[in-house]
Amino acid sequence: MKANTRTLLVLIIGLTLGIMLAIGQGVLAEKEKEQNDTASLPLDELRTFTEIFARIKKDYVEPVSDKELLENAIRGMLSGLDPHSSYLDPDSFKDLQVGTSGEFGGLGIEVGMEDGFVKVISPIDDTPAQRAGVEAGDLVIRLNEKPVKGMTLRDAVKIMRGKVGTDIILTIIREGEERPLKITITRAIIKVKSVRQRSLEDGFGYLRISQFQSHTGANLADAIDKLKEENGGSLKGVVLDLRNNPGGVLNAAVDVTDAFIDNGLIVYTKGRIRDSELKFNATSRTLLDGAPLVVLVNGGSASASEIVAGALQDHRRAIIVGTPTFGKGSVQTILPLNNNTALKLTTARYYTPSGRSIQAEGIKPDIVLEPVKITTLEHAEDSRLKEADLAGHLENGEGKNTDKEKPDAKTDNKAPELPLAQTDYQLYEALNILKGIQILQSR
Repeated sequence: MKANTRTLLVLIIGLTLGIMLAIGQGVLAEKEKEQNDTASLPLDELRTFTEIFARIKKDYVEPVSDKELLENAIRGMLSGLDPHSSYLDPDSFKDLQVGTSGEFGGLGIEVGMEDGFVKVISPIDDTPAQRAGVEAGDLVIRLNEKPVKGMTLRDAVKIMRGKVGTDIILTIIREGEERPLKITITRAIIKVKSVRQRSLEDGFGYLRISQFQSHTGANLADAIDKLKEENGGSLKGVVLDLRNNPGGVLNAAVDVTDAFIDNGLIVYTKGRIRDSELKFNATSRTLLDGAPLVVLVNGGSASASEIVAGALQDHRRAIIVGTPTFGKGSVQTILPLNNNTALKLTTARYYTPSGRSIQAEGIKPDIVLEPVKITTLEHAEDSRLKEADLAGHLENGEGKNTDKEKPDAKTDNKAPELPLAQTDYQLYEALNILKGIQILQSR
């Protein structure tokens, strides 16, 4: 009896162990399958790649080095992801570091690629490109006489930078123009002053941020202090101009937003990796003491500009005026590699405090206001035919000379300063909005 019991117990234990082992092996097999699925190589695609690589090496009209072919393959792999991911060879990596220093030689435009052409995201204030009339949205189709189609963005930028003091001709396609425009620009050292200020009227200030740099937050605080000094210590309202601002340093955008709100979320980022998830919150400091704020934006306002506009809009701290922004709401991370190369890879998206993704959507203004140009008919009354214009007309009998006075050669013919409504209609309307808010608040 005991022997039978012992045998039965052994069978039960063995069966239990067998079931446990089977379950364990099943779990391990499932995990191994998942790992294999994740780590498995696309063998068919790699065979195709190897075959094409070998065919190029063997049959291409000119010899091509393995290094060149592989680097081109890497560039193609990244360019197929999005317009902002790219491979930075040693020269490109160095150019990037120079470009972020705040001083460099070139034309002064922020550019990207669209349909194989160089697209102007925005010209930078007080640079050769801006003074020559380059506008946001322009498509550059030729650099001097060299077609842009087929160039990489790096190649195009390299041509545009060139030697300081030399000229370059940009052939541009612009919306609304029937024919391509040719614009000659003289290269210069580009020194970007990110913040400018001036008083519009008594108590109303104007702040212009052309680009977000590491010191933009501090420069903004100084500019606001100067405006307060010019206006008796306080301001009735401020226009913040972010038109044609291509963006820049994320922390600078956070600092600028923080200057106008005293609490809450400013921006957050989300991506696939943990390091890409960041949140930025406001501190208790504000610089305008609650004065009304109007923000001007347009299609050239991108990235950091959109972070500022979106946060101020979500917090109902400012009225956003202008046209929809560019919609560049992605985060690029520079990942250094071997041999002084780097990978610029899109790793996250920006989100406004209310959870709106900026990417490919942009910020829609509270008040849509297209740029218009207001002109006046000069000397309209004088252009009409009058009695005094008729040949042989009678004098008026009072001894007055009715002949038209000829302009004195010594007269100052300098054109009078045009009113704001004619030089910048959007800014003129932004000022009117501020005045309206100020009147409502004072009641």
